[in-house]
Amino acid sequence: MPSEKTPDTIAIASDHGGFALKNELKQDLMEKGYTVLDLGSDSLESVDYPDFGYALAGAMKEGKAKRGVLICGSGIGISIAANRDPGIRAALVHDALTARLSRQHNDANVICFGGRTIGPEVARDCLNIFLETNFEEGGRHSRRVNKLSDPR
Repeated sequence: MPSEKTPDTIAIASDHGGFALKNELKQDLMEKGYTVLDLGSDSLESVDYPDFGYALAGAMKEGKAKRGVLICGSGIGISIAANRDPGIRAALVHDALTARLSRQHNDANVICFGGRTIGPEVARDCLNIFLETNFEEGGRHSRRVNKLSDPR
């Protein structure tokens, strides 16, 4: 949960395949007190998922949000797009375990869903776990996460 002094801003974006789930999760986040930066899409009209993955990565790079939620039909394409930015660690999750491990072991800062592959209740549960779970700093996890941000 965000603190009362400084509510967290969470960026959220989707293509048309994730539009309905994006709207449900956005509403849930706002009801919990988060500020939500909605980067689109704004309808069921067909759009290109990379545009929204890139937009969210850009917003995070600019400091507009510290965490993000991305949704496309399968979750695969939009997570690939976001992960092209070395500062993004976008994790496609399907259940509570993958949501928890994405934070504990990978310090994921973006959670991704497939709007056509996961139901809203499971997505809500995963998102809550993602937001409440801390990274296990130190040791092998930190070493590995640091390598992810190395542009080589």
